[in-house]
Amino acid sequence: QVQLVASGGGLVQAGESLRLSCTASGSRASINAMDWYRQAPGKQRELVGSITSGGTTNYADFVKGRFTISRDSAANTVFLQMNSLKFEDSAVYLCYARVFYDGFRSTSLWGQGTQVTVSS
Repeated sequence: QVQLVASGGGLVQAGESLRLSCTASGSRASINAMDWYRQAPGKQRELVGSITSGGTTNYADFVKGRFTISRDSAANTVFLQMNSLKFEDSAVYLCYARVFYDGFRSTSLWGQGTQVTVSS
């Protein structure tokens, strides 16, 4: 069974940093491209940023210059480095990826989400 597992969330103070990870596991899985989303209570899910198979990244305006997406292909993991966190960055962060597995199959998966809480 192929799955995405997100981790790294927690409680931090404004101005601090966190690094989230999202790892693909099972059936010779590897991540092709990934999006990071977030959803705060009572708000719509919003795209934070993305990374392509070639490593090109794009970011929402509200995180540009503060967040960085990177990947460790050998570890089947994509990272979301979040610096200078603000209270309004508090949300559940979710990864969504296109994953290759079993040598020739592919699917799109959501990770389970990880809570980020920033205290002001």
